[in-house]
Amino acid sequence: MPQSPGHATQPIVSRHVAVIGAGAAGLVTARELRREGHSVVVFERGDQVGGLWVYTPNVESDQIGLDPTRTTVHSSVYHSLRTNLPRDSMGFSDYPFVAKDDPDRDPRLFPGHREVMMYLQDFAREFGIDELVRLETEVVRVRFVEEEEKWKIKSKQRHKEMDEIFDAVVVCNGHYTQPLVSHVPGINKWSGKQMHSHNYRDPKPFQDQVVVLIGNSASAFDISRDLVGVAKEVHIAARTVKCETFGKQPAYDNLWLHPMIKNVCEDGSVHFQDGSFVIANIIIHCTGYKYHFPFLETNGFVIVDDNRVGPLYKHIFPPALAPWLSFVGIPFQVITFPMFELQSKWIAGVLSNRITLPSQEEMMEDVKALYSSLEASGTPKRETHALDDKQVKYNNWLADQCGCPAYEDWRMEMYYATIKGRLANLESYRDEWETQHLVLQAYDFIKPASNQVSDGCVFP
Repeated sequence: MPQSPGHATQPIVSRHVAVIGAGAAGLVTARELRREGHSVVVFERGDQVGGLWVYTPNVESDQIGLDPTRTTVHSSVYHSLRTNLPRDSMGFSDYPFVAKDDPDRDPRLFPGHREVMMYLQDFAREFGIDELVRLETEVVRVRFVEEEEKWKIKSKQRHKEMDEIFDAVVVCNGHYTQPLVSHVPGINKWSGKQMHSHNYRDPKPFQDQVVVLIGNSASAFDISRDLVGVAKEVHIAARTVKCETFGKQPAYDNLWLHPMIKNVCEDGSVHFQDGSFVIANIIIHCTGYKYHFPFLETNGFVIVDDNRVGPLYKHIFPPALAPWLSFVGIPFQVITFPMFELQSKWIAGVLSNRITLPSQEEMMEDVKALYSSLEASGTPKRETHALDDKQVKYNNWLADQCGCPAYEDWRMEMYYATIKGRLANLESYRDEWETQHLVLQAYDFIKPASNQVSDGCVFP
């Protein structure tokens, strides 16, 4: 097992580290690496920091996302998107995500995407991360040079390519860009159109159309409610339901919830497993995303198999390449930003020799034990990185390795209160928050940090 935090067996050293991506994960990783004394370069192919939270009206040339030669767009954010967790629970430990006393900002407890982007850009400015970021720079290739025991990165800025050498690479490119598309029997002969929710932006193009959405996640819910104001009919095909019931949905004249699609036909019909059918114009796949690292060459030491990235010790280090390659942000069903912070603190400490990893063999045994436990519990391989109830134990383990305070209880209380509110009232849980005492607990914790790093914050 790793030694107690702070008990290094080797001298503390500084590494030259590449961070791929300047979203929330990449920004906090860059900060933690620099705090630890490392030299950092952040590669970001967009024209500003913020990652998936940077909204663009642009969509991909192949809107279903299957053509490998398509023009790609990183962000999956649609115009109406709001967070599905309270802002207070999302903030970094020493840079709280509190409302600003500024008419240009969104003060809501569940703010829109622009507010999250602005928070991340404020964070980057506050900690001087901007100066580490190379904007409009795409990473083309990352490979380990064995004879030098270094990483060689080929990047491209506009039409200029550059090769550079780094001691370590931290991958922070997110996993909400490469669409995962549902298999629909008969789709090759179906006469309608298809797209993935990755390329949905606003409801205007769907005026008077009959739309079928596949999936019952947050994006399917949001998009369906977006569409009911303009579409002729909106039909959701869901594998499971949580608090709704199949059939016509209350409070709407043109919204239905169905079991999954059985098949589609050349005449434009979409048949559901309960025997019902509709003639539809378009199917929108709200079916999630695949982990995708097209730039990364690891000689098979890291693979993606049924959306399991592995083998990864604690969802971060591939044992055969640790600590020189690591990933931040792989787990899902989590409160993301605080987890990114803990993951990056651990990586930074390991790279400086302040924190010691187990041996490669011990790390592989830990990974195998995880896989065995998931298999024994009947958890599908594709849910390897779904933490949900396990995130507290995971985050506290990371905090212990780093010598940080334990994960705050109020964050998880907010997480569970949001789930409860969502189940009780899908339509308005964001605007009918009934657990004000949790907000007060959060402010008791975060107010000192806000006073230290910024002004213009609004407290209740």
